[in-house]
Amino acid sequence: MIGLPAGTRVWLAAGVTDMRKGFGGLAAIAQTTLEKDPYAGHVFVFRGKRGDLLKLLWWSGDGMNLYAKRLERGRFVWPQATSGAVHLTAAQLSMLLEGIDWRRPARTWQPETAV
Repeated sequence: MIGLPAGTRVWLAAGVTDMRKGFGGLAAIAQTTLEKDPYAGHVFVFRGKRGDLLKLLWWSGDGMNLYAKRLERGRFVWPQATSGAVHLTAAQLSMLLEGIDWRRPARTWQPETAV
């Protein structure tokens, strides 16, 4: 993943998106359905019906970027809501892209007392 500038917000488009859409179609969804400015420099994340494909739309200041990721096994964890937007942190986005459940990350090791 490309490092995002400080202050960049990440928005998930809840529900299912038609993955045939490209730059213009996804920007229109961000503007009309999510009521966010697609040219504000934030990242918008969309998921297909099967759940194994994501598209990220990001305005970098000099052009629109469209990234896609498909999982070979499993599905991306997505909110139960059918409409609206969910805000994620950059760390949660990173977990999402790795196929990890970003809603309930579990630590694998807890330190014990030193004494």
